[in-house]
Amino acid sequence: MEKALMSLTVVNGLPAHVLFVHFVIVLVPLSALALVVCAAWPAGARRLGLLLPILALVTLASVPVATHAGEWLEQHVGSNPLVRKHAELGDGLLPWALGLFVISAVVWWTARRSAPAADGAAGASSSPSVLVRGVVVVVSLAVAVGAVVDVYRIGDSGAKAAWKDSYSKTATQNGG
Repeated sequence: MEKALMSLTVVNGLPAHVLFVHFVIVLVPLSALALVVCAAWPAGARRLGLLLPILALVTLASVPVATHAGEWLEQHVGSNPLVRKHAELGDGLLPWALGLFVISAVVWWTARRSAPAADGAAGASSSPSVLVRGVVVVVSLAVAVGAVVDVYRIGDSGAKAAWKDSYSKTATQNGG
């Protein structure tokens, strides 16, 4: 019986991890940037609306998909310290992605509740205090930076695991 061409571990006969990580590489920094902008600029949060927590939720969902495919790939390549380090670092991204989602939901909720009414009056509840907004901005910035730095470290370790000693440092001749 022929194997399926696509699954959560293999896409078109190739390891799916190398495809799925690109979603994580794009979505984590994008979610982090959107979160910081919306936390610092409530009008931006109101303008983005539900898109902010939805983006963060898709980001959160992409992490275990990439991790699952990576665990499958880890079992199908030769074990070495670089692969083990990459896998260990990859396991640490989920809490950061969860933090992006939770704080995005909080920012969305507070921006929604403090939206001005059509007549310009305050919304259903008064705007959060300057202190609360400041704390949300600082926490958003900390989680955003932590998530992006973690993605960088994971990606760097994955690139080293995949490419170390796998290419020539000088150009090779291509038959002519």
